[in-house]
Amino acid sequence: MEAARNRHCTYFISCHDLITNLKKYKNENRLTEKLKVYEKYSVLIIDELGYLPIDIEGANLLFQLISKRYEKHSTIITSNINFGKWGEIFGDNMIANAILDRLIHHSHVFNITGPSYRTKDKLNIEDKNKLISA
Repeated sequence: MEAARNRHCTYFISCHDLITNLKKYKNENRLTEKLKVYEKYSVLIIDELGYLPIDIEGANLLFQLISKRYEKHSTIITSNINFGKWGEIFGDNMIANAILDRLIHHSHVFNITGPSYRTKDKLNIEDKNKLISA
């Protein structure tokens, strides 16, 4: 959010939607065009990597995008999967290692622990209700 507030060209997309878009453009013989679009953003945020399965074609397309952005622009990936299990996500340890190699080089890794951000308010309301009914 800070990047966007500071007028950096920023794009947010789920990993599943990103791969779906790349496959669509590949099937239309327009992949290079779409990769250039995603390549131009100063900050690309790819959300929820690993929540849905990624086939080998999707893994290869994601690798192409990460490679094009490597050392040019910032890429943020969110995932609840440890790096050691990324080979399972992509169905190929080699492509997982190649993607991680480019992502981790020059990076900052943030491990966030604790309750889910999305449910924190719900849990607080339930806790309050328990206190009120007691």
